[in-house]
Amino acid sequence: MTTALERLALTTHAVKVFPLPSAVLFPHAALPLHIFEPRYRALVRDALAGDKVMALAQLQSGWEGQYGERPPMQPMMCAGLIIWHEELEDGRYNILLQGVSRARLLEELPAGEELYRRVRVQLLPDGEYQGPEEERLRQAVFELAGRVPNSFAENLLPVVARSQGGALADVVAAAVVPEPERRQELLCELDVRTRLTAVLDDVGELIARLSPVKPVGPLN
Repeated sequence: MTTALERLALTTHAVKVFPLPSAVLFPHAALPLHIFEPRYRALVRDALAGDKVMALAQLQSGWEGQYGERPPMQPMMCAGLIIWHEELEDGRYNILLQGVSRARLLEELPAGEELYRRVRVQLLPDGEYQGPEEERLRQAVFELAGRVPNSFAENLLPVVARSQGGALADVVAAAVVPEPERRQELLCELDVRTRLTAVLDDVGELIARLSPVKPVGPLN
């Protein structure tokens, strides 16, 4: 059976890309997206009819005045697969995009008949890694779980328990880091040890800002 990474590798010469300044996708994490612009409706429609591959990219600073054109993209993006979709009556889509691999922008393809943008990329999957940073990050997430709503902890803890190396850093970052700028910094970090340490720092800062959740006792 073809793996998700192998499916992506077949498309690196012309990946459909959705530049979205407000969101950063991580490998091993899923991101819900509402697609309403005509050019990106066309992107999703074509992806669903074919390989279901698309990438999510940040725009470089100063994009605001040229969003409707082709403003420069950040060179590091995340390529993934559409794993669920809902087509609405007016042509809009709700999709769930599963991140698979970091991808470095090599060149943008010339505009063609497509309304959307396409790029040639180099996939940058993580190598194998095992180190003490993994256990430190897991322990920090377990401590964080005592300070956040149960529903959040119950969704995050099983994923953290089975993730390793770079994937562990990515799933935790996807769950606890909200700022697009910081998420992009972590997406750009290719060294797994450094990324684990950076995400551990983010979790530690979050723990410091939160009070432990106290169990509710019987009313007197």
